[in-house]
Amino acid sequence: MTVVYQRVALIGLGLIASSMAHAMRQFGLAAEITGHAKSAETRAIAAEIGLCDRVFETAAEAVAGADLVVLCVPIGAMAAIAAEIAPHLAAGATVTDVGSVKGAVVEAVKPHMPDHVHFIPGHPIAGTEHSGPRSGFATLFQNRWWLLTPPEGADPAAVARLRALCEGMGANVDEMDAAHHDLVLAVTSHTPHLIAYTMVGVAEHMRRVSNSEVIKYSAGGFRDLTRIAASDPVMWRDVFLNNKDAVLDILGRFTEELFVLQRAIRMEDGEHLHAYFTRTRAIRRGIIEAGQDTSAPDFGRVARVEGKGTA
Repeated sequence: MTVVYQRVALIGLGLIASSMAHAMRQFGLAAEITGHAKSAETRAIAAEIGLCDRVFETAAEAVAGADLVVLCVPIGAMAAIAAEIAPHLAAGATVTDVGSVKGAVVEAVKPHMPDHVHFIPGHPIAGTEHSGPRSGFATLFQNRWWLLTPPEGADPAAVARLRALCEGMGANVDEMDAAHHDLVLAVTSHTPHLIAYTMVGVAEHMRRVSNSEVIKYSAGGFRDLTRIAASDPVMWRDVFLNNKDAVLDILGRFTEELFVLQRAIRMEDGEHLHAYFTRTRAIRRGIIEAGQDTSAPDFGRVARVEGKGTA
């Protein structure tokens, strides 16, 4: 592959940033990778495993001279980081992020961005329940979607260059406005996570009164919910606080659907249940046909080995 950026600065060194570092290095997309993390322990691990060419104590130092800066921190930390790095950004640099809520990121970051940089928010729809600098792997983005939400008037060349990087790491790239992104993700990611957290919370309560049988006899469906519910609590706290309108909208619709199913079960309306489950089953088939999962057992997931990972 051709080098897309001479120097990429990764601010925050968790799963996404570490996977980006591995992918950019494997596919020759960046000549140099610098990094910063708030935690001294994280910085030490990143330096130990050679995740970045240079790891800095401050974000300001890490972004100096970079032609791409990627904000990989929780949404709640975006504003402070943006304010810190703004005076140190090189002319013509692109600043992007990997946050799951785009409206809040724009609100937090854009006011701090100087006129001489390109701010192009982004969101790779990829991940596992693992976190930290050791959790990344180069193939995380293969055949996953990376959504870009360039603001009105964004420079087309800067957007095309960022798109080339994402595609070089194996992602499919699409563009949409921030508000639409947040509504779509409320359906496909945020509300499902909230439901998973809730169901696992119910099970945790039951476990205390059933001698751990909930854990001992966990079926595949519950096991997959626990995988989702094991995700980074700081990240998901910020997601729900910053995309609350869309999440509450979808959660309200979910509640209405749940009431309908409750009534069908109470009234022993097997015909309604069968028709409903038949329609929802088609969604699963569509996901498989789109190449976003497989029909293999355990939802197509395998233990992460040799560059493979859970999705």
